Amino acid sequence: MMNFYIVIPAHNEQDTIGLTLESLVNQTLPPKRLIVVNDNSSDNTHQIISKFTGKYDWISSINITSSTKHIPGAKVINAFYKGLNTLDEGYDIICKFDADIIFPNSYLETLTMIFKSDKNIGIAGGIPYIKKGGKWVYETVASKNHVRGPIKSYRKGCFKDIGGLKKSVGWDSIDVLLAQYFGWKVQANKDLHVKHLKPTGKTYSKSTKHLRGEALYKMRFGIILTVIASLKSALNKRSFSYFINSIIGYSKAKKEKQAFLVNEKQGKFIRQLHWKNIRKKIF
Repeated sequence: MMNFYIVIPAHNEQDTIGLTLESLVNQTLPPKRLIVVNDNSSDNTHQIISKFTGKYDWISSINITSSTKHIPGAKVINAFYKGLNTLDEGYDIICKFDADIIFPNSYLETLTMIFKSDKNIGIAGGIPYIKKGGKWVYETVASKNHVRGPIKSYRKGCFKDIGGLKKSVGWDSIDVLLAQYFGWKVQANKDLHVKHLKPTGKTYSKSTKHLRGEALYKMRFGIILTVIASLKSALNKRSFSYFINSIIGYSKAKKEKQAFLVNEKQGKFIRQLHWKNIRKKIF
């Protein structure tokens, strides 16, 4: 057995939170603790959560007040820490899950087998699928080798080594990079599919369009890798404006000398890792 603790930030998720919690209640290997952080919801999110907390003693919730504006990274990670701070240290695996995911019944059991298969695996997860034209298809916003932000699971040692989660856009890339920096492995199981009910970016606003470029600057990518990474994402999204906005965001962050999220040594490792992966794909 491994003790899974789960934190789910939720803001106006009345259409999905019940489905998420139901899928976790029905796990073949249930979590030890689960806390939902109701973040300033104005709909029926609280009432739906209460139905579960009243029925299952291992599910709890807290209500917090923050901005109603969806700020990628900062808002969700602030809510995550509000929940984490209410939990004890008795976990083996800490999970940050979104409130719009339907997990297969064997999800946590499969994660247990993954983590037990190699003590050096620090981050693990499945693959998100979204519904298009009546069919569930892979959500092509990241590599299938990347464990996505909505379904992150961390071994305690890895979570401590990376210093937890950064309260910034790009947190779900930084964690993976820092995990590798500290010698941990990242394992995405391509056969472990989850249903992502709200596609990534659906709730983002025009005011956040430059944040991806800012995140690349804060991760010390440098301009060349930023151009490559932004172009790749723009092609996946079929949006040239995404590329332009990322470059503007990077330039803005550099001009303003915004604080880096990693130190110089970690930044050098990140750049070397990305160049290594680029050479693999080319050669």
